[in-house]
Amino acid sequence: MSHFEQRDPDSFGFQEIEYRKEGWVAHITINRPHNFNAYSTPALCELAKAFQDASWDDRIAAVVFSGSGHRAFCTGGDVKEYQALYTQKPRDYWKYMCRFKEYIEAITNCAKPVIARLNGMAVGGGNESQLACDLGVMGEHAFIAQVGTSVGSVACGGSTQWLPITVGDRKARGLLFLNQRYPAFTSFSMGLVNAVVPTVKGPDGDFVTRFTNDRTYLADWNTDPWDNPFECRATPEDIKKATKDKDGYSIDLSLMDEVIADLCDQLVHKFFECTRYTKTQVNFWKDLAWHSTVGHARDWLATHYTSLEPYEGMTAFVEKRKADYVGMRERASDPAGSSEFLWGPYSKQCPECGAKGMPSQFEHCGKCGAVLAALIST
Repeated sequence: MSHFEQRDPDSFGFQEIEYRKEGWVAHITINRPHNFNAYSTPALCELAKAFQDASWDDRIAAVVFSGSGHRAFCTGGDVKEYQALYTQKPRDYWKYMCRFKEYIEAITNCAKPVIARLNGMAVGGGNESQLACDLGVMGEHAFIAQVGTSVGSVACGGSTQWLPITVGDRKARGLLFLNQRYPAFTSFSMGLVNAVVPTVKGPDGDFVTRFTNDRTYLADWNTDPWDNPFECRATPEDIKKATKDKDGYSIDLSLMDEVIADLCDQLVHKFFECTRYTKTQVNFWKDLAWHSTVGHARDWLATHYTSLEPYEGMTAFVEKRKADYVGMRERASDPAGSSEFLWGPYSKQCPECGAKGMPSQFEHCGKCGAVLAALIST
């Protein structure tokens, strides 16, 4: 008898993810295509359980982590959930970050190599999720981006820790400060992924992108000359048409799955205890950066959720409008203003009922309705 029996994936009854085992490979897929595979709080719990099960199952040699469909690998946390729940109860965001921490560590601590199958965009926490994995294979139609400073948050769930050691300090700062999109081949050249595979098919049914020297994809294990890798290449317009199934263009992930299947086969034919300990060793810098900062990040984010930045950023996202970045700066620079509170700091007192802590911008008492005196700046 063993306390670590192999489990049938169906026995977990997962609702937010798909989990299956085929041969020596476990497949874990975020199944929330309705919001671009953003993970919810329940999804984080399910993901952590699936990765731990795959880690302990001796019939598994590799784990493939992906998202449903072809639009998105993962777009991080569910911003609508953040706006509805965690801007209302910031103390619960600390608990949420505990769940997120369990999820990320279930990937980094997994005894088996984890391959990120980037079937679409990896944005925000989606990039953090793929950075937590050991290898990454990306479809050419996908892109990577960070969005923290645009939505009122900080990408300290893996990106601030791991981007500097993955792509270098200056490139990491560009990703984190500017929140721009990095197409697949750019991401590959930066070292964000190990391989990029053609996924865009034209009206003739063939892949648009073709390579020189008989390559079928670009990978960091190719050792032939790189002077001129492209014979022809899908344009941004081709990619846009393919993701929308327009004018005969389409997305085909079959070649990417062939590449990943080959990677999994290579991993099967390695000594598993040596592979596990190799992962432990190369995780040193990731673990050092992560464990030195994640506790602080969890507490800071929970505290930050009491302020105006996340409220404005995430409400703007839900309302599909641009956040008032300049207005926030004007609030902060106004000697009588505040960028931390929605209606100003709690500084007024009602002359009628004596209620204290009324926001400075209130003209009437929220308790009895009496007129509040204007604050005099000194």
